[in-house]
Amino acid sequence: MKMRVIVTLKPGVLDPQGEAVRHALGSLGFDGVNQVRQGKMIELDLAETDPTRATEQARAMCERLLANTVIESYALEPLEG
Repeated sequence: MKMRVIVTLKPGVLDPQGEAVRHALGSLGFDGVNQVRQGKMIELDLAETDPTRATEQARAMCERLLANTVIESYALEPLEG
């Protein structure tokens, strides 16, 4: 089963990469961008076929490695195929 993991900074955590992107967009003429928050997207192809167990496995992976849960939040999305 395939799972998509979206990891983003929690609200209130400074995002220097996002700020750099916002500034660069302004330099390129893209006015009106008030804020950019940058995160990461991870796709997992798991051997598990049961959706509940696959979600539990992906959640455990996030808690232990894929996300720094002190400053980051994550969301799991099952994928077709």
